[in-house]
Amino acid sequence: GVTIGDYAILYSLGRIRIGDRAILSQYSHLCAGTHDHTNRRFPLIRDPITIGADVWIAADAFVGPNVTVGRLAVLGARSSAYSDLEPEMVYVGNPAKPLKKRVLR
Repeated sequence: GVTIGDYAILYSLGRIRIGDRAILSQYSHLCAGTHDHTNRRFPLIRDPITIGADVWIAADAFVGPNVTVGRLAVLGARSSAYSDLEPEMVYVGNPAKPLKKRVLR
């Protein structure tokens, strides 16, 4: 199963795929849509988000459109992912940067 914390937002203009055993902590925000700011009409863009198996999106973290979070990755609290996150890594910051390899015991 998947764990989704209180007040998590899944803004699903585009498809959101969530892998087995993934955790979306409280107040996390997955935003699968944006606007084309280069077009005067400001049309919606509906890009997907993919969250791999055993991923942890920590409290108040943000995942933007067209982002894939690789299996076993961690996005730290209050961090923001605007591009793909590699598997088995811990990311922090805004924008998210790799901190270290995730090693399970």
